[in-house]
This record gives sequence, C-alpha cells and structure tokens, in this order.
Amino acid sequence: MIDWPLFVTRIQSANRILLTSHVRPDGDSIGSEMAMTGILRSLGKDVRAINAHPVPPSLRFLDPQGTIKDLPSLTVDEQEWLAGIDCVMVLDTSSWAQLNDMGKFLKRPGPVKNGIVRMVLDHHQKSDDLGAEDFVDSNAEATGTLVFAAAKALGVPITKAIADPIFVAIITDTGWLRFSSTKPETYRTIAELVEAGVVPSEMYRMLHEQDSLARMRLIGRAMSNIEAYLDGSLLMTHLMLADFEAVGAIPQDSEDVINMLLQVAGSQVAIILVEQQPSSGRAGGMKLSFRSRCHVDCSKLAAQFNGGGHRAAAGGRIDLSLGEAKTALLAAVMEAINR
Repeated sequence: MIDWPLFVTRIQSANRILLTSHVRPDGDSIGSEMAMTGILRSLGKDVRAINAHPVPPSLRFLDPQGTIKDLPSLTVDEQEWLAGIDCVMVLDTSSWAQLNDMGKFLKRPGPVKNGIVRMVLDHHQKSDDLGAEDFVDSNAEATGTLVFAAAKALGVPITKAIADPIFVAIITDTGWLRFSSTKPETYRTIAELVEAGVVPSEMYRMLHEQDSLARMRLIGRAMSNIEAYLDGSLLMTHLMLADFEAVGAIPQDSEDVINMLLQVAGSQVAIILVEQQPSSGRAGGMKLSFRSRCHVDCSKLAAQFNGGGHRAAAGGRIDLSLGEAKTALLAAVMEAINR
C-alpha cells in the first residue's frame, strides 16, 4: 500500500519539482506526467517534465504546448532551472536503464544530489534502487491510476485538463479495459474521469485513428515476419532498422504492434524484437516486448533479458544478432512453458 500522507508531506515541502519517466514514452508515462504537472501546478509548484526521449507524435495531442521536454533539446534557461530543483519524481519506472540519459543526470555529482527529495510513483514491480522513496503499487493497472489517487490525496479537483491524460494513461495500459489488470475500481475511476469531461470516443480517435501510412506499412512488415512455434501458441516477429527505413517509419511506429499477435486464434505468448540504433558507443541490439495470456510470467522472462514489467506484459533488451536473439528467446520461453 502507498503511504499517501507521506507522499503529501513530501509534495508540500517541495517547491521546484522535476518529473521524468522512461525512454520511448508511452500513453501511461506521458499521460501521468501531463496530469501530475497539472496537479502540482494547481498547488502553486514550479514543475517541469523532462525525459530522455521526446513525446511520440501519436501522443502530442496530450501536450500541444510542448510542456514535456527532452534532455538533448533543453535551452540554457531550462538547464539552469534544473540546477535549482528540490524534488525529483520518477513516474512509471524504477529502472536506471529505462531512464537512459535522465538516469545519468540523476546519478551525476552536483546539485541534483544535495538534499533533493527523490520519489518514485510507479505500478511496476520494484526494479532498481534509485535512492528514492518508493510510492509503488504493483496491483495498480497503470501509473495513471496512482496519479489519480495522488490528486485525491492532495485535495486537487479533477478538471478536464487533468482527467484527459489520466484517462489515456489508464486506457492504454489496460488495452481499453480488456486486459486482466482491469478491476471494478478501474471502471469507477473511468466513470469519474468521464464526469470530469473526458469524451472516450474523442480519445479513441486521437489514439487509434491517426496512424501514418508509414506506420501501417511497418505493421505489414511485422505481420509478414511472424513465425509460429508450438502449434501456434507462441508467435514471434521482428522489425529491423532496414524495415523502418524502407517505409519511412520512426521508432514509435512499432509501439503496440505486439498486441496484434495475440489476435491470432490459439496464440498464448507473443514476442517482438525491434532492432535499435547504436547510441553513446553502444551497439544497437534488440528491444524486446513480451505478452502472455497463459501461465508464462512475462516479468520473469524479461528479467532474463535486462528488463522487467508485469506478468502479462513486459519488455527487455538483448545485444545479440537477430538469429542469436531468437535462439535465446525460444530457449527461455520453452523453459517458462515447461516450468
């Protein structure tokens, strides 16, 4: 259980608060950051959200003013602002690897370490020690749910500007309420958000009916790359950098493609490997995503590949060639299935 009175105490004592989240931000991370920014600003706090990666095009409708910044594009004024923070809140992750360059910033010596309150608000199973106070509930369906609870604890009314991003956070992490993480309380929260002004049909249109032609073509390549194992109960696909280049797609265009594999009758476990661009002297490797609707625990699978997440959905990374990565993944999944 989260100690909300302690959370409130920490927020009340802070003045300049930095919000950050994981690389390749998704609906839950961006929605949570936007909602938390609104909540804290309503309390008179000086708040900014900065991530290692920019807001993906598919989610910019939540942030039309460019509230969320990315570290490489900070202005001199924004860098100076960082030097005066007294609180850091990490949302939707507790993994150093997932923070990427923001993690390096938080680790560096200097003002960021001098008496600054560190907080983690997350719904994933505990990953790394970020040297922070953990406000974590792995039973929550989304970090957005915890942001909603934080607003309640802080006594902040749920306006439409706060409700819209919370709705996106919850609805994307529950697959529009179809994942097993959805609970009766989830529907009650959604009802309150709708009462605050959220229009679900509008949110669906913005989230799912704005795809580029490049993304549609990329999806086609991922579908054509599907390989079936174990009589179709395990499906695996991949996307290489050449696939993105061929259709003019961007990295964010591969988000949620893995969920399409579980639309195949008889599928129980799905894996997608997405080749990454080399960065900071590191080989690109493969980003991994896992999905399961059987006894296979994706979080345990991902833990074997430098990652983590939930039982039904998780992610990781592997620095091997495509063929070697497939071999390693198949061995791990076979072991998990037979366990």
